[in-house]
Amino acid sequence: MNSAAVPDHPWLLPGSLVPARAPRRTPRDWFVDGMLFLLALLWVAVAHDDAISRDPEFALNIGPDWLIGADLLAGLLATGALWLRRRWPVGLAVATAPLTFFSVTAGAALLIVIFTVLVHRPLRVGLALVAWNAVTSLPYIAIRPDPAMPLWAAMAWTVLFLGIVVAWALFVRARRQLVLSLRDRAERAEAEQQLRLDQARHLERGRIAREMHDVLAHRISLLSLHAGALEFRPDAPPEEVARAAGVIRASAHTALQDLREVIGVLRAEEGSEATPERPQPTLGDVPALVAESREAGVRVSVVDEVTEPAGVPAAIGRSAYRIVQEGLTNARKHAPGAVVTVRLAGGPGDGLAVEISNPWPVGGPATAIPGTGTGLVGVAERVSLAGGRLGHGRDADGDFRLTAWLPWAVSS
Repeated sequence: MNSAAVPDHPWLLPGSLVPARAPRRTPRDWFVDGMLFLLALLWVAVAHDDAISRDPEFALNIGPDWLIGADLLAGLLATGALWLRRRWPVGLAVATAPLTFFSVTAGAALLIVIFTVLVHRPLRVGLALVAWNAVTSLPYIAIRPDPAMPLWAAMAWTVLFLGIVVAWALFVRARRQLVLSLRDRAERAEAEQQLRLDQARHLERGRIAREMHDVLAHRISLLSLHAGALEFRPDAPPEEVARAAGVIRASAHTALQDLREVIGVLRAEEGSEATPERPQPTLGDVPALVAESREAGVRVSVVDEVTEPAGVPAAIGRSAYRIVQEGLTNARKHAPGAVVTVRLAGGPGDGLAVEISNPWPVGGPATAIPGTGTGLVGVAERVSLAGGRLGHGRDADGDFRLTAWLPWAVSS
């Protein structure tokens, strides 16, 4: 992976790639860097003032006189270099490491650099710097001994300050890692939620398209039936020709509308909040479906034995409508002229039974109207999803029979 592809971030945790160009400081970064710079500069002023005051009670032990100017210069350079700590924290720590042998005024700046490395770079690098500072405290004490403090006490103070810096840095490091982890988890959860919504949208569109396919196949079969009647009866009375032409025109118009809806569903843009129009037939629409087939010349007999038709659940009623629609479409395709019997029976608790039967055509099924061959597959899927059963084929009397049972729970 190219390191330049890593997003700029002012705080790079261990394991992150360093970006090819320096990240820009945010206003908060400028404020923090400014405060740390002023704090380190204040320590330079205090330590240098103590060094030149030579107060026997309060002055720091400065060693040889030539160290006063060298120490001041080292402190100022280390403090000014703090502005580079975000981009090159390890390099800055290595460059200022020799100052730990003798400098008092650079102490605050050196602790800030160690803190930065501990927070933003691999932990082993930061701990190595801490160990270096602990080891160099021995030469420091030898060069600048404190008569009022024994060696072990000076070492204890050094270890204490380094321990405070390490503990604070590890706390900040852990908190930043936790925040980044929670942010990443939230982003993943949001992406997964969006993916689930997209999948649900695609599944819904596919379901609507399948329903519209059933409707469209029904319309096209009506068109074919009427067109065939006009083809075989060219001498029909003008009234019958006009009526058939009117049915063809109305069916073609409706088929075009259905086709537009299917195309609109399949071409719907991602993220669109508009709900596509869809057919929502119920069991109460079966008589209109039968009347439409009768107008097309199909002889249909209906036996309705449903005890509470008004109480049929919408989903069950819609499935029953689609089963009847598929049965009538198949009868028109494969057994033209045959009498089709539609039987509906059942009630709450017993389930809803749907049966469409027609005599087997003489000479085998007709294939004048082409089909996709997936109508019964779609009906089987619909019945299975509803928790019902489906059967189809020739019965003992030789008739073709399409039967389905759909669960109908008793309403509480």
